[in-house]
Amino acid sequence: MDLSRTELEEAGAVLAAESGRFASFGWMRGTSGNLSTVVSRDPLRLVVTASGHDKGELGPSDVVLVDGAGAALDGGTPSAEAALHARVAALTGAGAVVHVHTVASVAMGRRKPGGIVFRDLEMLKGVGQPAHDTEVTLPVIANSQDMEELGDRLAQARDPRMPAVVVAGHGLYVWGATPRQARHHTEVVEWLLEFALTQG
Repeated sequence: MDLSRTELEEAGAVLAAESGRFASFGWMRGTSGNLSTVVSRDPLRLVVTASGHDKGELGPSDVVLVDGAGAALDGGTPSAEAALHARVAALTGAGAVVHVHTVASVAMGRRKPGGIVFRDLEMLKGVGQPAHDTEVTLPVIANSQDMEELGDRLAQARDPRMPAVVVAGHGLYVWGATPRQARHHTEVVEWLLEFALTQG
């Protein structure tokens, strides 16, 4: 699939805006975190934020087109975690993936390594679940620098009712059908984590 420079920068502008929003919350400090959006399903192609950039200062050209294995197709240097973004998109059918480094996700991953259970919270509606009488678990998986291994752990642990997973000692991966939905899911899951953190 060929993506024109204009199309690439249009996708980049969306990711830059989303990245700036998350950075303003303190969820993408320094150069941490990364975002992606799917631009083709067959073959799978994603536009991913470039490596080493301040996520509060991204421009439309600070992105890289990658294939279904997370490898760059246009000569740029994508995030080191591009392969995991591609794996999530393939596994879940998501159109966008968000990876942020929040204190609450790391703290709760350490506190609840077997998974974080939520129930009887109105905010669960924000990830498409009933507010009451249903338990939903946010999986926690062990970290790895090997994206294939990390992807296998995510595939094994994920709960289809929860569009997110915590990577222990690292941060939060969240996904949605569009960048906007992925943003909403990220904000809702982070709220749930912050709430859980207050519960002791």
